[in-house]
Amino acid sequence: MRKRTRKPVPVHNLKVTRKGKVRKRSIVWRWRRAFYLVGLVAVFGLAGLVYVLSQIELPRDPRFEDAYKQTSFMCSAEVQVNCNAQNAMAQLHGTEDRVLVTYEQIPDVLKQAVISTEDKDFFEHDGVDPLGIARAAYHDIRGSSESRQGGSTITQQYVKKTYLSAEQTVTRKIKEAVMAIKLEQKLSKQEILTRYLNTVYFGRGAYGVQAASRTWFGHDVEALNAGEAAFLAGLLRNPNGADPYRGPKSLAEAERRRLVTLEAMVRDGYLTPEQKAGYAAIPMDPDAPGIAPEDRFVQPPPVPSTLGEDVKGAEWGSEYFAEYVRQWLIDEFGADTVYGGGLKVYTTLDQSMQKSAFEAVTSTLNRPEDPAGSIVAIDDHGQVKAMMAGTDFENQELNLATGRESGGSGRPPGSTFKTFALAEAVRQGYSIRSVIPSPASLEISEPQCTNGGDVWKVRGGPGGGSSLVTATKKSINTAYAELMMRLGPDAVAGMAQDMGVSSIADQKVQCSWVLGSGEVSVMDMAAAYSTLANEGIARTPIVVTRVEFPDGTVRNYEAEEHRVLTPEQAARVTFALQQVIQGGTGREANFGRPAAGKTGTTQNNADGWFVGYTPTLTAAVWMGFPEGQVPMRNVHGMSVQGGNFPARIWNRFMKAATLASESVDFPEFDEKVLGDGEALDATLGRASVLSPPTAPSSSGRPSATTAPSGTPTTGGTATTDPTPTTAPSATTAPPTTSPPPTTAPGAAGGADPPQ
Repeated sequence: MRKRTRKPVPVHNLKVTRKGKVRKRSIVWRWRRAFYLVGLVAVFGLAGLVYVLSQIELPRDPRFEDAYKQTSFMCSAEVQVNCNAQNAMAQLHGTEDRVLVTYEQIPDVLKQAVISTEDKDFFEHDGVDPLGIARAAYHDIRGSSESRQGGSTITQQYVKKTYLSAEQTVTRKIKEAVMAIKLEQKLSKQEILTRYLNTVYFGRGAYGVQAASRTWFGHDVEALNAGEAAFLAGLLRNPNGADPYRGPKSLAEAERRRLVTLEAMVRDGYLTPEQKAGYAAIPMDPDAPGIAPEDRFVQPPPVPSTLGEDVKGAEWGSEYFAEYVRQWLIDEFGADTVYGGGLKVYTTLDQSMQKSAFEAVTSTLNRPEDPAGSIVAIDDHGQVKAMMAGTDFENQELNLATGRESGGSGRPPGSTFKTFALAEAVRQGYSIRSVIPSPASLEISEPQCTNGGDVWKVRGGPGGGSSLVTATKKSINTAYAELMMRLGPDAVAGMAQDMGVSSIADQKVQCSWVLGSGEVSVMDMAAAYSTLANEGIARTPIVVTRVEFPDGTVRNYEAEEHRVLTPEQAARVTFALQQVIQGGTGREANFGRPAAGKTGTTQNNADGWFVGYTPTLTAAVWMGFPEGQVPMRNVHGMSVQGGNFPARIWNRFMKAATLASESVDFPEFDEKVLGDGEALDATLGRASVLSPPTAPSSSGRPSATTAPSGTPTTGGTATTDPTPTTAPSATTAPPTTSPPPTTAPGAAGGADPPQ
């Protein structure tokens, strides 16, 4: 075995001791040049920092300046460049709701709440807190929620909001730190905290603690208790996300933030655990039982709008769209940027279409006692071109088009939801020629189809069997109830969500949804049906195409998209929905161009719908009373159904909205491709024809005089489809039927009219 030899040590790394022994020099000696270099870099770095500190000057005292006076401009789609005060449809700016208070006027509990949550070492550091930065980084790496504080001190936050932009760059962070240190040298801690609390945004247009106290609690800041102070401190990071009046999600977030702040105050010795428990137990829900309006924890939002005084197009309801965009901007960028950023916002709204939507509703529902109406129109790029969401924004800001998203509630969609069952059947490979039982009535128990434990009573069928085309065209309830049983409610709800009904995720799916017992918004329905217009591609609606920032930064927006159906599958659904307009329940929607759509009417005629599309434009129409569940049985002397008033409104809007554009056909597919697929019911099979022979229209589709789809070519009735020779005769009730119920079905388990 070979003996390893040691490498000789260089002579310059050896030294001779006093006793004459030779030893290796220390590691410090051997690395002395590197240490010298590091030392020089540190010295020059420190000198550079001192130089930077000496060069950066703080602007003059901004205590009485309004850092939020810059105006942001919002333009409609007609303006493509240079959005400004002259061509803007709306201007966004601070509401001037700010009242300065002194350090002595601010109660200790509010100072303590803010310091505990934002900067617990505020009185110890010199403007920048290295330990706080390290602590925040540590918890970020761990993914822990233990620390609710960021790395920025209160001084840094004040500097950023007052002197600097919101850009996330290293240069800006260095400036922020340097200016924070200089501010600490210039002002006392009390002065810095007072300035911060007088300028920070607390939501609802309130800047500073005095305006916030009055806005949220209806009293001056001096009267705040620890529970109220904890609530205000919890608003600082995202005020709009913790307003108890903006729905269950925001309410839960407000309660969570208040509790986190109270716990931090206990940790820092400002409160006892018993005091914390007492304040945390105070109900925050504005609808909590047994609490009078004047005793609510926080007050309702103020009525005045935070839009500019004049909105172009206000005479045809553009304020609702502008307010929707304003809320979106705040969620996207934060209130400080929106109200103080000098943004130029380019929206998707087509003012001409908006006017057409407004006139279509108001010319149809033209009497003082008439119900309300709403329209949302979306083009083939996913851009919202019109949003008719109300007629009196000054007195009623509730957006009828967006439902829960804008603080309102959803609406039952009626039979417009049947389209999602049809699309799911096609996605699963079934033919639209499939014949399915369509009895006069039926009862479906819980094991057969989940419906909240109730027996589901459905009526509204001709008897015998009907093809899916005819069941869609005539909106046959019992046929679609049978279809829902076969497909399963989860699959149908999944299709609706895939196509664009975003509110489904928050609801419990039931079988009765196929007849429209769930809750949707007008926006959701327009988005979902546009998936069919786009040949199976779902596009998430957008209201803004571009935002320009004062520093030259530009952010562009396009609709996110994903494929739900193949082009052939989408064409099959479209074919069935064309029959609705050409000779079915939606005949009054026919405006002379290739179009497809579906009617919808809810229990007791409380809601009326028509949702339809051309290849390039989709529009959803809803009508009803804003308070909901009010029967519409005597509107202009008749009961409202999806096929009358909503279809007429849709017709008038689409005729005006497409007047300046060329007529576009749906993609061509022969009847074999359209009719392909398996039979849903092996016994009943498929209808022998997709539709009877007719002279084609200019679009290559059956003309408006087409006979009912599925009508037998020899014999039979017009309400049922021909069945194979092995199927029961049309007069034989399918085994799932039962005698008609002796009582009218309830709202929960009943069926809407066949519209």
